[in-house]
Amino acid sequence: MSDVLMDVRRFRILAVVDDYSRENLVLVADTSLSGGRVVRELDQIIAEHGMPKTIGSDNRTELTRMAILK
Repeated sequence: MSDVLMDVRRFRILAVVDDYSRENLVLVADTSLSGGRVVRELDQIIAEHGMPKTIGSDNRTELTRMAILK
């Protein structure tokens, strides 16, 4: 998700939701979300909740970078 502040700065929100339980696993808001940052957040979720069988994504730019694909 993304939006714009009143001073015209753009910010993004990384929301990771468990489709089965509908539990919000992480919600991160920042002016920049790199592929590396997304990987770190996903690694933390996996450490806490275990490896999921599948991961779905909306294919935004930060989710299609090499950091994610590796």
